[in-house]
Amino acid sequence: MYGALEAGGTKMVCAIGDEKGHITERKVIPTLTPAETIPPMIDFFRSYDIEALGIACFGPIDLIPGSPTYGHITSTPKLEWRDTDIVGSFAEALGIPIGFDTDVNGSLLGEVTWGSARGLDDVVYITIGTGVGGGVMSGGRLVHGMLHPELGHMIIPRRDGDIYPGVCPYHGDCLEGLVSGPSIERRYGVKAAELADRPEVWELEAYYIAEALVNIILTLSPQRIILGGGVMHQEQLYALIRSHVSDMLAGYIQAAPLSDMDRYIVPPSLNDDQGIMGAVRLAMEALGQ
Repeated sequence: MYGALEAGGTKMVCAIGDEKGHITERKVIPTLTPAETIPPMIDFFRSYDIEALGIACFGPIDLIPGSPTYGHITSTPKLEWRDTDIVGSFAEALGIPIGFDTDVNGSLLGEVTWGSARGLDDVVYITIGTGVGGGVMSGGRLVHGMLHPELGHMIIPRRDGDIYPGVCPYHGDCLEGLVSGPSIERRYGVKAAELADRPEVWELEAYYIAEALVNIILTLSPQRIILGGGVMHQEQLYALIRSHVSDMLAGYIQAAPLSDMDRYIVPPSLNDDQGIMGAVRLAMEALGQ
């Protein structure tokens, strides 16, 4: 029995799962301050005889073992969570191994282990919602590097005539600044869910997402790209994105996966449980399983 925590900026999903990814218990706790949020999560996991805990966490986070701030949430825009030692809090309270990675790497790990990317070694998962994040698996290993990939903050070319400044507090018109849920709301004055019948909204959104995916295809050469998050609930985006990606690649990459875009750029396949299932996998890996 494993503990799993999908730590998000608005809610914390605590769950109990097994080695097959089956989720047997679940509790959702609002993300308030660390002092208000961490103790009830600890109480939840103490109620079960878990062998290890996996945490898939919003970031940026420090993933470098041996670093003085390993296991900390670092320069997050969610100011009250900056410099929070989330791994240390659970390790001290529970006394069990802790697996730790980004929330989007958790979703990627869930899909690679039990979902649509099973059997693949080179996969990219992008989540587009309140923010934009990206997880990368290369050669069967999650990519971390000096920190972890921040694909949501790549700089992409502006479409001719678009003068919207973007909403990213760091970069303005990076990918997140142009396509996140808050960006759509700021640009049009209403939430994305209220714009479903405005095709021009989703055509522009798809154009910018496609630019980012083309950069990813050309640099990381993934075997599949998975697009999740609240914005991607606008299912009309998938066809538009695939079309733009094909046009932008202009036939330069001749590879079998690109001949079937419907299977190359895909939605998540685990009924929005990919993140929590990935956290179960992190717990298993913390035990060397």
